[in-house]
Amino acid sequence: MQWMQMQWPILIDSLNLLELSAVPITLLVDEQGVVRSIRPSEEEFQAFLGRESVPISSKAAEPAAPDLTKLEKAARAGDPDVVGRYADALVMWGGEARLPEAIQVYERRLETEPLDGPTHFRLGVAYRKRYDSSERQAGDFAKAIEHWGRALDIDPNQYIWRRRIQQYGPRLAKPYSFYDWVSQARLDIAERGETPAALSVEPGGAEFAYPAESFQTFPSLEEEPDPRGRIRRDEEGFARAEVTVVPSVIDSGDSGRVHVTFNPNEQAKGHWNNEADELVFWVDPPEGWEVDIQYLTVPIPPEPVSREPRRVEFELQTPAGFTGPMTIPTYALYYVCEDVNGTCLFRRQDVPVEVEVVDRGK
Repeated sequence: MQWMQMQWPILIDSLNLLELSAVPITLLVDEQGVVRSIRPSEEEFQAFLGRESVPISSKAAEPAAPDLTKLEKAARAGDPDVVGRYADALVMWGGEARLPEAIQVYERRLETEPLDGPTHFRLGVAYRKRYDSSERQAGDFAKAIEHWGRALDIDPNQYIWRRRIQQYGPRLAKPYSFYDWVSQARLDIAERGETPAALSVEPGGAEFAYPAESFQTFPSLEEEPDPRGRIRRDEEGFARAEVTVVPSVIDSGDSGRVHVTFNPNEQAKGHWNNEADELVFWVDPPEGWEVDIQYLTVPIPPEPVSREPRRVEFELQTPAGFTGPMTIPTYALYYVCEDVNGTCLFRRQDVPVEVEVVDRGK
């Protein structure tokens, strides 16, 4: 909005309450907030623009948040639709602190409506919102991908749901780069003498990646950093790894994108030592499997110590004809410190990447 200098409100429907299967659509909304037409014809559109404006009533009701307490009581009766509306309201109006409750309510609805695609999709949204919040729990991102995948299995023609998976998925499945424009936007805004608005969540590598017509591999210029496994393992657990595979189930012969996040363990008072080398990540694919890159690194910030998440992403391609589970061996090497003035250590963490491959008979 800042980049294009948009001076009008933007409404976000992250739960897809409009139940759209594709975008864009056009809605004609009058001064009173009444939707006068959905997908209007050219004649309807011109008539709407040329009509006489309706004065806005001073008695018009101010928009207000729903009564969550009242909705909760109504949901106790067990009507699936009411339960769903309560969960939706919690996501939209309850703030970060009530996302765990929203997740529980969506899951309760799925107990009686296990094939309800919209509920699976919205549950995935709630998990991803919690992943991006201060209430984040381990596995939230993976559960979001899992439920978006279930929703798409129920209705494979749902364009909106498919795009959410493609946003974080492999290049072979991408229709376009989702956020390649962000860098240009920031440059243009700065050239105008403005400070670019901060994003609540920075896009990751998958969201900048461009589509590809074939699986691409990039030969590593670096040798395996610990081929004999001599670096001491992080048995103290100063850093914890979290793995998400997108999609959560890969078709035989297709590709997936693996997201690995390392977080310092707060309980162990762990933090990164930035006065040494950067985090190094190595992928060792099984025979017949391909990965786009084996050797990855994470740049270190200028501060001597920090506690930020460190992320790596890589893509893999499954062998044609292979089905079943597979473990992709990977590991990371990093410098981590215990406690505020504690010892800084060089450690290795083995990170098994579990992949599930099926044959859907494409």
